[in-house]
Amino acid sequence: MPRRSLKQLYVSEFSGYTLHKLRQDLMAGLTVAAVALPLALAFGVVSGATAAAGLVTAVIAGFLIGALSGAPFQISGPTGAMSAVLIVLAQKYGLNGVWIAGLMSGVFLTIIGLLRLGRFIAFIPSPVITGFTSGIALIIFIGQIDNFLGVKTAAVESSVLKVANYFIGGFIVDWHSIVLAGVVIATMVLWPKKWNLKFPSSLLGIILATGINLLVKWPVNVIGVIPQTLLLSDRLNFTDIPWGNLEQFLGPALTITALGAIESLLCGTVASNMTGTRLQANQELIGQGIGNMIIPFFGGVPATAAIARSSVGIKSGGQTRLVSIFHALGLLLSMFLLAPIMAKIPLAALAGVLMVTAFKMNEWESIRFMFKKRFKTAIAAFTITMFATVALDLTQAILIGSIISVMLFINQIAQIDITIQEIDHDKLLDKGIELKNRCEHVKVAYITGPLFFAAIGSFNEAFANLDGEGTLILSMRGVSLIDTAGVEAIEKLFEKYHRQGGEIMFAGTHDNAFHMLERAGIVEKIGKENFFWSSDQAILEAEQRIA
Repeated sequence: MPRRSLKQLYVSEFSGYTLHKLRQDLMAGLTVAAVALPLALAFGVVSGATAAAGLVTAVIAGFLIGALSGAPFQISGPTGAMSAVLIVLAQKYGLNGVWIAGLMSGVFLTIIGLLRLGRFIAFIPSPVITGFTSGIALIIFIGQIDNFLGVKTAAVESSVLKVANYFIGGFIVDWHSIVLAGVVIATMVLWPKKWNLKFPSSLLGIILATGINLLVKWPVNVIGVIPQTLLLSDRLNFTDIPWGNLEQFLGPALTITALGAIESLLCGTVASNMTGTRLQANQELIGQGIGNMIIPFFGGVPATAAIARSSVGIKSGGQTRLVSIFHALGLLLSMFLLAPIMAKIPLAALAGVLMVTAFKMNEWESIRFMFKKRFKTAIAAFTITMFATVALDLTQAILIGSIISVMLFINQIAQIDITIQEIDHDKLLDKGIELKNRCEHVKVAYITGPLFFAAIGSFNEAFANLDGEGTLILSMRGVSLIDTAGVEAIEKLFEKYHRQGGEIMFAGTHDNAFHMLERAGIVEKIGKENFFWSSDQAILEAEQRIA
C-alpha cells in the first residue's frame, strides 16, 4: 500500500463524518482521559519530574501528536517505558538534560520519518522487544518500592544496586504507605474488567486511597501543588541549551529516539490489528518528532504513543483522531478544576498504580508461548535483553539483544542441507522417463538452504570428496539466496570440474539466485545452455551429450 500524506489521511478519516461519530469520539476521548489522568500523574513523578509535568505532557501530546499522527487511533503521552529511561537520565543530567535529550530525539524522529526509514524499526526481533519491555517493567516496579514502603533509600544508578540496598536495611517501613498502596493494588486487581471502560480501576483506586488519607490524615508524602497552567515554571529555555556541548546528550537522545520509535510503532501495530486500519509509520514518527521538539519548552517530558490509552479509545468506540484531542481537553479541564484535590494524592497510591501497570506491561502471551514451545533462540534473546535492560540501559540492551538474535538466527539458517545422489532410474521410470544408459558419470546434488557466507564451510565440505570428473547437476530449487561468498564457492567448484574435464549443470535456479550468478559472470562462464528448469531435464541433456 503506497504512503499516504497527512492531508489524505484527514480526507479518508473524516469522509462522511456525522454528529453521531462526533458523539462517539467525545465519549471515547473522555473515557481515555479518565484512564490517562492517574497514569499521567504517576509517569510524571516516576520520570524524575513532577506530576504536573506528566499532565502537561499528556495534554500537549494529545493535542499536537494526535493531530499529526499516522493513524486515527494513536493516543500519545508519558509512558512507563519512557519513564524508566528518563529517571536514569534525570539522576545523571538533571531535568534540563532530559529536556535537551528530548528535544534532540524529536529532531531525530522527524528526520527518520522524513527519510521514510520507519520500516527499519520493525527489523528488531520480537523476543528482543518483549525482553526489554519486561526489563523496563522490572525497573518501574523496583523504582516504586520506596514509595510503596514509605521510605527514602540512597539514589543509585542501577536497579540491581537498588534491590541490593533493600537487603542491607537501615530504614523504617511506613505501614500507612503500604496500606494506601495496597488499597490501589487490590482495587485494580479485583475490579471487573467489564466495568473498566465505564470507570477505570486505577482512577477508582486513587480516589479510594486519597479519600482514606483525607479522613485519617496519615503522615504520608503526597503529590503537592499542581500548577494550573500548561506553561510550567520549570521548563526548557533556548538560553539553557549548551549549543557547543550537545554531544554529551547524544547517547541519551538516541536512547529516547529508539524507545519512542519502537513503542509508537508497536502501539500502531497492535491498534492496526484491532481496527484493520493501517498505520502510516513515517507520518507517525514525524508527528512524534514534532511533538517531542515542542513539549520540553512547556516543561513536559518525552512522549510516545501508548498502547493502553489507544486500545481504550478503540474499545470505547472512537472513530477519528478527535479522540486524542478530546482526551487532551478532558485532562486540561481536570488540571484547572481538580488541581487542589490531585495535590493531595499520596505517592504511595501512585506507586500502587505503577506496580500493577508494570506487571501488566509484560507481554505475557508472547512469554508463555516461547517458553511453552521451548523456542531456545527466542528464550535466549528475551532473557539476555531483559537482564541487560535492568543492569545496563535501553540502547545497550537493544543492541545486545539484537546481536544475540542475529547470531542465533544466522546459526539456524546456516544449516544448509546438501544430498549428493546417483541417478535413480526407478524414480525416472515412474515419471515416464527412460534413459538409454545408466549415466553412471552423472550425480545430482540437492541443495536446500541459503548459500551465504555462514554456510560456505558446509558447502565446500559436501563436495570435497568429488574428483571433478563426469557431470554434476546442482539442484538449486531449495536455494532462495546466494551472496558473494556463495557465488565464489560455486565458481571454485566449477573451476575444479573444468580442470578435470567434467562439467556442472544447474536445475531449478530461483530468479534472484540466477541474477546474482549472472552479475558475477558465472552464467556466462558456465553457459546459459547449462541451466535447466528441473533436474530431469538436466539429466536427459547429460545423457544426450555422451550419446
